[in-house]
Amino acid sequence: MFFNSDVLEKEEVLVAEEELDEVSNQFQLIVWNDDVNTFDWVIKSFIEICGHSSQQAEQCSLLVHFKGKAIVKTGAKTELRPMREGLIDRGINATMESVD
Repeated sequence: MFFNSDVLEKEEVLVAEEELDEVSNQFQLIVWNDDVNTFDWVIKSFIEICGHSSQQAEQCSLLVHFKGKAIVKTGAKTELRPMREGLIDRGINATMESVD
C-alpha cells in the first residue's frame, strides 16, 4: 500500500484545527418567546433536551417569556446543535450564536 505522508500530515493538521475550533469557540443556545408554546411544554423540553433541572428550566422559561429571548445553554457547537434541532422539532424557536 502507498501512503503519501504529506497528504496524511495535512489531513491531521486540518482535523486538529477543527477540533481546536470546537473547543475554543463557545456558542450560546438562544430560545425566543412565542405565543404558541405553553410554559409546561417549554419547561419539559428544557429538561429533556438541554438537561436542565426543573428549577433551571422554569427560570429559563420565565426569562424567555419576560425578556423575549434567553440564553439557555452555552457550549461547543457540536454539543448545542442537536439541542437546537430538538427544540425546533418541538416547535420552539431556537438559534445559536458564537460567543466572541
